[in-house]
Amino acid sequence: MSDLNRGIMKFDGADKPVIVAVSAFVVLGAIAALIIWGMSTAYSF
Repeated sequence: MSDLNRGIMKFDGADKPVIVAVSAFVVLGAIAALIIWGMSTAYSF
């Protein structure tokens, strides 16, 4: 069992590179969206 198959990722195949890449894309996309939203709210571009 790999370390990625523990904690909140308790399902079979949680350590597949595709799933790791998709979850990283979702998390980084959400962070980028929040930064863009915050910058556009604070400053008028």
